[in-house]
Amino acid sequence: MPSKKIIITMAVVAILGGLLVIFSGGSKDVTPETTLTDSDWKRGAVNPKVTLIEYGDFQCPACSAYEPIVEKLQQDFKDTLLFSYRHFPLTKIHQNAILSSKASEAAGRQEKFWEMHDLLYKTQAEWSTASNAKEIFAVYAKTLGLNVAQFEQDLGLKNIEEKIKADFEGGAKLGVRGTPTFFLDGKKIENPRSYADFKILIESSIKNSSEKIN
Repeated sequence: MPSKKIIITMAVVAILGGLLVIFSGGSKDVTPETTLTDSDWKRGAVNPKVTLIEYGDFQCPACSAYEPIVEKLQQDFKDTLLFSYRHFPLTKIHQNAILSSKASEAAGRQEKFWEMHDLLYKTQAEWSTASNAKEIFAVYAKTLGLNVAQFEQDLGLKNIEEKIKADFEGGAKLGVRGTPTFFLDGKKIENPRSYADFKILIESSIKNSSEKIN
């Protein structure tokens, strides 16, 4: 059965403006935009059999609802799955979407991207509609042991802004229209309704990968 939290969140998000991905039927072929590069944030298996890319928005309620599922997948498939996160801030409806993406990138400059990524989702309700989100993120930076002055300075870096823009534009080219959107081994998938459904897709991809090798 689908997670009740995810179903409720999906309904709310859809009402708020269609954040959830609308799929056109069928998966898309692998493209250059789904090939991971050195600029992508990645964690997981060193020699992966499958790759999962998420286009996400830190302020997106549905992304937050999926985060425990994605986290468990990374734990359960730690030797075979490589996960990558790309920014797709929905600025028209999420006032702090860009700033939260910048916060994660600024933390990444001090080698704490994933720590900030996880913290932003876990604390989403605290900063989502806050007018002082920048100050809140500075507190998070201190909590993570970052140089706060450097973190605050890096929030304004042009190359961080360009990285987020590149992620967004790349996603748009792939047909991303909302968040979260997932690509499994380069192919756009319909969002699974539960951990069990997601696990089946991962296991199927691992099996296909092994069969190709053999």
